[in-house]
Amino acid sequence: MNRPAPSAAMLAAMTELWRIRPPGPDNILAHPAFIRLRETCRDGYPNAGKKGPNFALSTALRALGLPCHLQAATAHLALTVEEAAKGLDAGLRVTHTRRIHLAPLDLAADLPALAFGPARVCRLNANELRDLIDAPRLKRLYPRQDFDAERFSEFHWLIVEEAPALGQEPEERAVPLLFMDLSQDLGRIEPHKGRFPTALEEALFFLLLAPWENWSTMQEVDWRGFRVPWVYTIDSDIFIRPGSPPSSDTLSWEDRVYDDGYGGTHEEERPVELHLEEGAKTELMVWDQSHWATVEQAKQSVLFEVPIRHFLVRAFLAEGVDEFLAHITTIEAALGLQADYQKSSRIAPDRHKKMRATNRVRGRMAGLLGDPRLADQYEQLFNVRSAFLHGRAMTAISTKERVMARSLARHVVKALILATLNGPINSREDFLDGLLDRGMPLIKGRARSQSI
Repeated sequence: MNRPAPSAAMLAAMTELWRIRPPGPDNILAHPAFIRLRETCRDGYPNAGKKGPNFALSTALRALGLPCHLQAATAHLALTVEEAAKGLDAGLRVTHTRRIHLAPLDLAADLPALAFGPARVCRLNANELRDLIDAPRLKRLYPRQDFDAERFSEFHWLIVEEAPALGQEPEERAVPLLFMDLSQDLGRIEPHKGRFPTALEEALFFLLLAPWENWSTMQEVDWRGFRVPWVYTIDSDIFIRPGSPPSSDTLSWEDRVYDDGYGGTHEEERPVELHLEEGAKTELMVWDQSHWATVEQAKQSVLFEVPIRHFLVRAFLAEGVDEFLAHITTIEAALGLQADYQKSSRIAPDRHKKMRATNRVRGRMAGLLGDPRLADQYEQLFNVRSAFLHGRAMTAISTKERVMARSLARHVVKALILATLNGPINSREDFLDGLLDRGMPLIKGRARSQSI
């Protein structure tokens, strides 16, 4: 099979650019050889844009090791002109990119290797990390910064891969700001936009369905089994400049002192770990491809048309009272209806006309989980939430209440997922009304038993 090869014109222009001695011209974009190369790209590739790539081409040449842009310490990273030309040709022909999101699981102890959907949880050695991020390319672009693969290899990672189509020309991919519609409302808020890329947050949502709060051995420190302080994204598209390498100092380290066996001591820096119950490693193994498929199918149901995922992930990423509020909001998103506050939206007949919105959610929780005690817990937490929002006097939110909020939110989300396995649900409103019908007798029965 004959593979496409760079044209003679491309090779000639790049050969001239490769002969330029460091430090190169003040403006490489104005160099005659660069202009010829840009025009060659424009004329030889249908997706290169009407004028050909400009800033995008400069980024690509740096990524491919243009010698005049390399410092003495990184001069060895220059590709030959033939290799670089093949790389540029391939970059202009490719229709999809490989996008990798790397999220360090800071504070994670010994977790099993997991694989689900486009994601995996694993440890990588230093060389595997360097290969994953294309360390030579990163070093050409950021000669003064290092991706500390040796230290990063001591952590677990959540790694998510995507292969999105490249529908835009290279220049727009490289400098989207130049192509932005400035007539739009640039200050608008996208209500459910995540902090991290969507694919990464989908994987995080899946992991958050695990009972981390039950496995935690130090709930007063954190119910989570790990933290995600940042996500680093690497794109195989050579026209997109990756972000600067993250520092390993952003993760949690501690000094540990060991007996060296000869009467002396040895001190080293090790990652801080949040230890889990012994059974966590075994129980986590069910978070596999089969479980992922079940969750993905459930998310297509009308029950998940509301921002359940958004708030559960927000709670994990938030701190303090914002975490608590996000967990309560997860429950309200899952079990609340607009009709709870707007009577005109209610489906006739309304079997619970005089019931307040909070009690409706409480009743649905009892109906969904089959346990009125959990509904009582929700009422307790909702009162804490209301005291905070309405400025009433309140004490600190206890560890018990914090973990309770997380646990209730997770139980509700998992129960909704299981409900979708029983068959198609045509109406979210009808389903929630059915939960309320089942839940209210349980709540009333519990109230009668407590009054006796």
